[in-house]
This record gives sequence, C-alpha cells and structure tokens, in this order.
Amino acid sequence: MPSNTPARTRSPRRTRLWRRPAALLLALPLALTGAGLASGGAAAPAEAAPPGRTLQRDAERLDRGAVAVPTDEGILVSWRLLGDEPLDARFVVFRDGARITPEPITDSTNLLDPEGTTESTYRIALEGGSASGKPVPGGSRGKNLVWVSESFTPWAQSHLDVPLDKPADFVAVDGTEHSYRANDTLTADVDGDGELELVVKWDPSNSQDNSRPGATGNVYLDAYELDGHQLWRIDLGVNIRAGAHYSQPQLYDFDSDGRAELLVKTADGTVDGVGAVIGDADADHRNEEGYVLDGPEYLTVFDGESGEALDTIDYRPPRGTVEDWGDGYGNRVDRFLSATAYLDGEHPSAVFARGYYTRAVLWAVDFDGERLSERWLFDSEEPGNEGYAGQGNHQLVVADVDADGKDEIVYGSATIDDDGTGLYTTGLGHGDAMHVSDFDPSRPGLEVFAVHEDMNASGNRGSTFRDAATGEVLWSV
Repeated sequence: MPSNTPARTRSPRRTRLWRRPAALLLALPLALTGAGLASGGAAAPAEAAPPGRTLQRDAERLDRGAVAVPTDEGILVSWRLLGDEPLDARFVVFRDGARITPEPITDSTNLLDPEGTTESTYRIALEGGSASGKPVPGGSRGKNLVWVSESFTPWAQSHLDVPLDKPADFVAVDGTEHSYRANDTLTADVDGDGELELVVKWDPSNSQDNSRPGATGNVYLDAYELDGHQLWRIDLGVNIRAGAHYSQPQLYDFDSDGRAELLVKTADGTVDGVGAVIGDADADHRNEEGYVLDGPEYLTVFDGESGEALDTIDYRPPRGTVEDWGDGYGNRVDRFLSATAYLDGEHPSAVFARGYYTRAVLWAVDFDGERLSERWLFDSEEPGNEGYAGQGNHQLVVADVDADGKDEIVYGSATIDDDGTGLYTTGLGHGDAMHVSDFDPSRPGLEVFAVHEDMNASGNRGSTFRDAATGEVLWSV
C-alpha cells in the first residue's frame, strides 16, 4: 500500500537557549607528504587548512562526570578532563571538606583514596583556573583554586544498575511466544544538563540475520537517565526488520545546540516518542518470508529529550532493484552501517552506508536544528567509482587519514574523502574487521590493519597493514 507521507515532514521544535559547546576538540592541520599509490586507485595529497588556522570541532557540553566507587583498597575517585583543557591540568581532590592531595594531580583524572569510605563526600577543584573551571594561561600555581564539580558520594557498589522498562512479551505472526532483550546502547547528553543519558535498542528474541527468513517483532528505542527515569520510547514499527544489520542509529548533537538528536532509518508505521505516526500507520510491507523489500524508506531525526520526530526525508539510496545489491532475496540490500564524522572539520555530520559485498553507497547528512539536508552521496555505481564496489566491511571507521583536519570514512578496503569523493581503493575486497590508528610511531600518519575474506581479491593475503592516507600495503600475511 503506498504511503501518503510527503518526502519531508517537520515538527516544530521548542525554543531553547543556545549554548555554544564548552568542550572543543582541536584538529591541527598537518601537510601530507610522501603520498603513495594504492593498487586500486591513487590518493592525491590533501589540501591542508590555511597556515595558522586551527579547526575547532563542536563537541558536547559535558560536566566532570565525577564518580566515586568502593574497591578493596579504598575509594576510587574519577572525573573527566574536558576537550579544551591541557593534558597537565592541575586537579585537587577534597574529602569531607579537607584537601587530600597535597600536590595537584597533573597526569591522570583519578585517585585511589585508601582512607575513604562509602560515607565520605568528595569534590574536585582545579588549580590555576578561572571561575568557569577552565585553566587560565599563565595562572599562578596554588592560586585561583575553583570548584569544577559538585559534592558527590561513593556508589554502594563498583557498578551502577540502571533499571530499564522492558517491552512486553508478544506472540508473533506464526503463533510463537517471544520476549525482548536490551541490545545496542548509545550515550549522549540529550537534555542539555551536562550528564550522559542512554538510548537503548530493544531486540526481540525472534530477530533475524539478513540471511535468514522469518517475521520479527518490532524494534524499540528507549531513552533513560542514569537513575532509570525513562524519557521516551520510539517504536520503529513492523516495516523495520529486527536484526543486527538493519537499524544503525546515530545519537549526537548534530546542530550544536547543547542537546543530542537521534537519527535512524524509519518506515511506514514508525511511532515517535510523543505518539505521532510516520507514514501510513496501517501499512505492512513484509513479504511471506518476513523481509521488507517494498514500501517507502525514510530517515528521521528525533528530538533527544522528547523523542519527537523533527524532520523526515526519503532514505538514500532507495533499495531499488533488490538484485542489484548481490542477491534477490533481501540479504545484501539491507546491510547498513552508520557513523558520525566531522567532514568539514568543525561540525558533525551523520554518515549512512548501504551495501558492502557488491554495490556500496555512502550518504552524508546534516541537521541544522529544523531540517535534514544531504551533504553528499558516494555511489560505487557512478562512473569512475567502480573500483570501490565490494570493498566494504561489517563496520566502518572515521579518521582524519590525510591530516587536513577533516574526517574521512575508512570503508573496509577503501577510503572515502571528506568531500564524498573516493580517496583510494586497494581492491583487497570485503573483510570482517579492521582497526585504524597510529600503530607504527616510526612513520608519519595513521595505519589500517585489516583482515580479508575474499582471497581472490586480496591476492591470498589474510590480513594487511596499510598506510591509511594512501592505501599502500606496508606488509601482509
């Protein structure tokens, strides 16, 4: 049944106080040198930021996250270093109103207090800081001592139990009984209070891998405070199949207003956190085997505090002809991935990906507080991109591989540049896992360690270690 939902819907957003994020992550622009060639394509030197310019990344405005937990050796006190603070910030810890660190702590953000008990009260101060808690350049040591946390007491145990509202058991269309279990969990500050909240995906016990048929129960997304207070529940509806590869939500402050938003793929019958239905509430696009291979596909941004749908647009790319993705029954067409990346070096964008065994499409989306908009779309079927087909993994990694201050998407055996063009493809093919980091400090830049599944594509190499900027394979086994 066709949907009556327009390509875009919007809900009014409540007026809120604009707060520029206090914690800014700094990305220093470095010129790329020694660019090499990859087997499947060439990586051109990146355009560095103008000399003297530092790209400032908008980040969450978080508090210190100060906690104290009991251990066999005393009370472990821990707190957060903010993103714009120096690594040698000078912290002072107080217990029951008395200073217990004669010298400031400058090389960590924790303290094991052997004299502490579960009845103790702690508070964190910063030496040489301003009233806002940020270090003052050139501040005199031992002066300007300011509080950077409220008073807090130890937990009763070494972990925190968060009570969850488990969805009710249900009877599936085949008459079998099923229940729910907590699955993927995301963290962000959704209400602007400086504390992290949880968004929990509930997975039904009849969820399926893409390779297996069968109708599934609905997928739910809940938001909770750490004390268990539930903020909202979103029901993705019968037209979003339950399974590890289908729903890839992103929770982040995409419009830099101090509160995180949730972006996730939706469909006819999705119900937001205030009870509004997206699309056709009565549509059921499942086929006889439980796959959803028909009907509209959407991307919706939800308010992080209320769960209200703020904007909905058509999902890209559409599934189109299912066979174009590598099979005809619905496995490879619905292999989704997602991430959040600073593609311009300063503002977060959501990146959604569809397909990795054959056709691969990456879609970058921005949110300005009212509307979703496309930043770019990369499709391996576009002329010149054919070498990027079949290179994806079961995950992607966000990293500034070319040191221009902007993030790239490492997509398995290939990498997509920050502007949505192909940076390089190695042609090594699909693999199940990879890691990106500065593994080799003796050489400049980042490296990628990846395993490969297609021995024909990889040249019988089970794993490779490559230059993240150019794709040059440095060694393999």
